[in-house]
Amino acid sequence: MTKRTFYIIALGASLGIAVFLSPFASEAPDGLERVAEDLKFIDRAISGPLQGAAPMPDYAIPRVTGPAAGMAAGAVGALAAFAGAAGAGRLLGARRNRKE
Repeated sequence: MTKRTFYIIALGASLGIAVFLSPFASEAPDGLERVAEDLKFIDRAISGPLQGAAPMPDYAIPRVTGPAAGMAAGAVGALAAFAGAAGAGRLLGARRNRKE
């Protein structure tokens, strides 16, 4: 199996997991948000400048509704993670090749 084939299979599996399992993700608040709700200080939360500029607030793509919103956000997130890992791998590989 070539590297290219492996990467295509890995990307396909990642996208499949992200798209088809995202509708089953829990809608319960994460740990910090849950603590804030339990201790009754969630209403004092302050939105920072980056929260309004988030590309996918609450793990959903704006103007996409229903399960498709989470599925699309999962696909975009998987692609972004894959691209970031691939880019880091190339940079580190290039750096190692220069030292040799």
